[in-house]
This record gives sequence, structure tokens and C-alpha cells, in this order.
Amino acid sequence: MSKRPASIVHRVLERIFPKAPDFFTLLAEQSRQVIHTTDLLIRFMETGDPDIGCEIRKDEHDADTIKVRNIHILNEAFSTPLDREDIYRAIMDMDEVVNYCKTTVNEMDILGVTPDGYMREMAQRINEGSNFLAKGFSQLATTPERAAADADAARKAERRVEKLYRRALADLFQGQDYLNMFKRREIYRHLSNGADRMAHCANTLHDIVVKIG
Repeated sequence: MSKRPASIVHRVLERIFPKAPDFFTLLAEQSRQVIHTTDLLIRFMETGDPDIGCEIRKDEHDADTIKVRNIHILNEAFSTPLDREDIYRAIMDMDEVVNYCKTTVNEMDILGVTPDGYMREMAQRINEGSNFLAKGFSQLATTPERAAADADAARKAERRVEKLYRRALADLFQGQDYLNMFKRREIYRHLSNGADRMAHCANTLHDIVVKIG
């Protein structure tokens, strides 16, 4: 007889204090989506294939669906295992990395810009950083101290993108084709901005690790 009242009390408490959503899993899933998009970005920069550009645009819609779902869950959550602001920043920054991948491809199409070596290498470094982020988020719940090293590695990848960005501009503005200069500068800038958001997300990951510790 004692089990039944206990069960009722348990159900009542669950209604008053619902279980916190598993944001560790949700953020890890979103980070894997970023890898998928940046994988496609590398392939696009290697081939210039417009079909891959279409895949990136579709990928952005898929990523947006994940972002909207995660934000909704965050808004509805009574409690969270992590700081709400950190969760929100991680969700938004990961989504912005994907957005910049799409923007890069869209503007290359509109401006008639073909991929070059700098774009390929910048895409590779963004993908590298995204892989470190995904690795960090995937072990955040179990081994957060390792996630801190992954956050540092992602920031290092962003710094490499920034160095490439400066080198690309220096080489670009040595020529005389000013229209081409301004077109390519826009593409380099989008890639640099995507890397910046990756670094912001790495900072958030590191903040989470510090707070967990």
C-alpha cells in the first residue's frame, strides 16, 4: 500500500518540478550538424560544384530546424543543467557558423566568384574547429576537463583562419582587377566571420567547463 502514495507523490513532484531537458545531448547533436555543413563547404571549395552549394542551402534549413527546437526547449525548461545564457549562446553561435557557410556559397554564386586556395584552406580550418567543438560538446557531460582542451583547439583553428584572411587580402590587393578584389574580399570576410562565431562558441564551451568544475 505504501508504494501507491509514493508513486502519486512522485508524479505530483514531476509536474511541479519537471525533469530538466538533456541539453548535453541536444548541443552535441547541433554541433554534429555544423560538422556536416562544414564538410560540404570543403567539398564546395574543392570543386565549385553548384549541386553541393544546393546541399549547403538545404543543410542550413536543417540546422535552423535544430536551432528553433533547441531554443523552444530552452524557453520551456523549468530548470537546466547548465547556465541558460551559455546554452543560448552556444545554440546561436553554432547556427551562425552554418549561416555563414550558406552566405558564402550564395554570394559566390551571385558574384560569380570561383573557389581559390585561400578559400579552401579557410574552409578546412573552420571544419577543423567545428570538429573540435563537436568533440568538446560530446564529452561535456562525462569528461568536461577534456572539453576545455577542445575549446582551446577550436580557438586555435579560428586564429589560423584569421591569419589566412590577412594573407589573402594582402595578395589580393596587389593586383589591378579592382572588381575582382572587392568580390573576393566579401567571400573572405564571410569565411572569417564564420570562424569568429566558431571561436565565440568555443569561448562559451570553455565557460561551461569552468562553471561545471
